[in-house]
Amino acid sequence: MSRQALDELKQQIRLLEYLQAHDWQPARQLSRGRLMGLCPLHADHKPSFLVDPSKSLFYCYGCGRGGDVIRFAELYHELKFPQAVALLHQWRGLPPLLHETAGFYQMQLHRHTEAVAYLYQRGVRSPELIEHMRIGYAPGGCLRGWLTQLGYPLQALRQAGLVTGAGYDAYTRRIVFPLEGNLYGRSLSVTAPPHRFLPGAKGGLYAWEQVRQSPEVILVEGLFDYAVLWQAGFRNVTCSMGNHLNGRQYRQLCDALFGF
Repeated sequence: MSRQALDELKQQIRLLEYLQAHDWQPARQLSRGRLMGLCPLHADHKPSFLVDPSKSLFYCYGCGRGGDVIRFAELYHELKFPQAVALLHQWRGLPPLLHETAGFYQMQLHRHTEAVAYLYQRGVRSPELIEHMRIGYAPGGCLRGWLTQLGYPLQALRQAGLVTGAGYDAYTRRIVFPLEGNLYGRSLSVTAPPHRFLPGAKGGLYAWEQVRQSPEVILVEGLFDYAVLWQAGFRNVTCSMGNHLNGRQYRQLCDALFGF
């Protein structure tokens, strides 16, 4: 990739915008519009992470690392430079595309009795919960046509992982939960792999912004665990979307536990 293309990417994705999308919040403002907060790259106990929004650069006085948005993506997601650039390209174009995809799947849910029956079997029965989690259904064979009709090129659908290399819908007969920059699909078929995500990061703890201020947080493994507890009235619940916490999820829990 040329230097000009890299500069254009950094202009399109400002560092502060990317940090805030990953739950970073400044602790205080310094002169010339600079911001200081906890470092998301190490276990920081007092603000040491300096961000200059005008220059779109960061530097941490604690761990000594700094750079631009590409360098941050490398360090935060533990990627090499080409993979970090590819991730940022995907992140830049993904939100509108995923919004349209999630909306389409939501429309499909009540058109397919097998999907509603599966949710009922798993204990998900509240219309309020289904709306809260924006649960949808991917029947397969129709998403590609819908999105290309809206003007999304086929190559963009392939890059996002929504369409296979052969041009078929990647999600087929799956209950779909929209996540932060991703989609989780739970298969209704016993012959298909049960779990499916789009390529890239799965994000932080589910619905974290809604529970982070709670005095107590209930952490569960998966989205269906979250669903039945939320439906039962527990609003201080979150999930890790798997039995392993990633670094970002650990940091979120530590921030809540120690009040950083």
